[in-house]
Amino acid sequence: MKLVVVTAGLTQPSSSRLLADRLAEAVARRAEGVEVRVVELRDLAVDIANNFVTGFPAGRLRAVVEAVTGADGLIAVTPIFSGSYSGLFKSFFDVIDNDALTGKPVLIAATGGTARHSLALEHALRPLFAYLRAVVVPTAVYAASEDWGGGRDAFTDGLGERIARAAQELADLLERRAPRRGDERAEGPEDGRAEGHGDRREDGRGDGRAEGNGTGDVQVVPFEQQLAALRPVQ
Repeated sequence: MKLVVVTAGLTQPSSSRLLADRLAEAVARRAEGVEVRVVELRDLAVDIANNFVTGFPAGRLRAVVEAVTGADGLIAVTPIFSGSYSGLFKSFFDVIDNDALTGKPVLIAATGGTARHSLALEHALRPLFAYLRAVVVPTAVYAASEDWGGGRDAFTDGLGERIARAAQELADLLERRAPRRGDERAEGPEDGRAEGHGDRREDGRGDGRAEGNGTGDVQVVPFEQQLAALRPVQ
């Protein structure tokens, strides 16, 4: 399974990249055979800007877009600026077709200087990926400056719990998505009916009608005729 991590941090080192790495590590521990690729949008800023001028992504940007759209799952992390995701983060996802992420499991996360901006995950990031018809895990992860109380390699228990819970939710979705749709259809009838019942309607059976009435016509016997049939023969 392929997991792509998109991070929009601008500084180096970046707290957004740090959170992205922790999330990717947590998912990899919970899902077998996960291949992780991290994309730093900072390195693609010029290509993303050129895309809006030329109308198509250049080679490096095109390769990243293909990696994101072709992945089995996605982790998206952005710093919060002015109460919302960064412009670079939004510009990258504007490059992607509206239906390219349909049904794809996504874990959303963000970083900021204060916990007051944590609601940006719910009023900005979650609606963005809902519009793209992705499947966003219930737990979104926000890391404020105080969450890294133990330094760059350690974080508070609260952040650790959120990372673990979100990672498990994404891992569960990845495990369920592992069998490809084509493989699932090959295992049984295409229309979901029990084997051997696909042609029952050809002889008028299986739809609640009596045998021989495949046309749907109903023969009505008058009541007087029924009574006559019950009278003893003189």
